[in-house]
Amino acid sequence: MSRVAIAFGSNVEPRADYHARALAALASFPGTRLVAASELEETEPVGVPDEFSHLKFLNRVAIFETSLSPEEFSQAMHRTEDELGRVRGEVRNAPRTIDIDMIEYEGVISTDPQLTLPHPRAHERKFVFKPLMELKKKFGD
Repeated sequence: MSRVAIAFGSNVEPRADYHARALAALASFPGTRLVAASELEETEPVGVPDEFSHLKFLNRVAIFETSLSPEEFSQAMHRTEDELGRVRGEVRNAPRTIDIDMIEYEGVISTDPQLTLPHPRAHERKFVFKPLMELKKKFGD
């Protein structure tokens, strides 16, 4: 089993419901269990187009243990986003029901553009870095 850190974000209502459904979906992946999840935190949007800057995000970080490979887990995450109505269009960082990002996968470093690990911008985002460090401290690295 490997530990994987995941960040969740939503700026489309009902945000908390999308979080709960995404967390449950990931915990139901084969060979996967939820270790811990941070509290939900409302944050200002980062890097979104001006017309969406009023839509605040609800964020959280979770740690899972899984027997899935990083690629399998990533593919399942994207299916979960799709099932929860995530739309990927021409406008980058448009509103989303749920955004699920793999922050790190225990012992894996990848420069593959499809799955870069650890996540290249996680340390720049307090709403990811701070809860991740708190979870790691409390539940082990």
